[in-house]
Amino acid sequence: MFTPVNSFTEGVEGPACDREGNLYAVNYARQHTIGKVTPEGECSIFLELPDGSIGNGIRFNRAGDMFIADYTNHNVLRVDMQACARARSLAERNAAIHVHAHEPTMNQPNDLAIMANDILFASDPNWAESWGQIWRVDVDGRVTLLETGMGTTNGIEVSPDERTLYVNETVQRNIWAYDLSPTGEISNKRLLIQFPDYAMDGMRCDVAGNLYVTRWGKGTVAKVSPQGEVLLEIQLAGAKCTNIAFGGPDGRTCYVTVADRGNVETFRVEHPGRSWQLWQTSQGR
Repeated sequence: MFTPVNSFTEGVEGPACDREGNLYAVNYARQHTIGKVTPEGECSIFLELPDGSIGNGIRFNRAGDMFIADYTNHNVLRVDMQACARARSLAERNAAIHVHAHEPTMNQPNDLAIMANDILFASDPNWAESWGQIWRVDVDGRVTLLETGMGTTNGIEVSPDERTLYVNETVQRNIWAYDLSPTGEISNKRLLIQFPDYAMDGMRCDVAGNLYVTRWGKGTVAKVSPQGEVLLEIQLAGAKCTNIAFGGPDGRTCYVTVADRGNVETFRVEHPGRSWQLWQTSQGR
């Protein structure tokens, strides 16, 4: 257990670590917030999202700015983390939140993935009708629809060599792989793996290219090879695991958000996370 049970709401999602090792996740203490958890496990409200916004996936870019999928208002928000560091109050930190991209035709931007060049990808499920889409969000905030008519798109991630984009479908239990170009174009869609039961939510890659996939309802995290083989499953205390992030001093600590317990669980792994290593390198660490 990394945070106390019920420290977050059942909407806990979108974990991501900054370069100092702090963990951020949505809906700490109440909806509409971003919670911050220090490496020692101390929790606090970091941001209060404006205008009824509720966050989901969180990612950081090369400059250290935070991006948040705001599913209620069809936004991707950007948080100026340097301004937050200078802020002396919650209100001043909230003033550092900006709309990076807005697309009213989205169902709801759900999870986010990011390339080393700061191009973002967003999954976009329609839960009521069990279908979904994929969007690209360029550095200037321009939004492009990459594919529609899919299943309930949810977890999304870029491979360590940035040649593959992975997208999963929660209800259909598929993980799809696409060839990925340096400019964020996708092609050559193929099925990596289909699970026979339960569901999937968020997923992240380690530097060896393995996907760590949260198996919502089963209460496990599946380690899946780049060839689509399940290498192992890590058993959690909670059943409704929603997403996963890599962090810690060596990038080999996994943090898992768990909805039915309203908290974050943690375990150690063999390889560092892809995004952890990427930002260490980009910031000269």
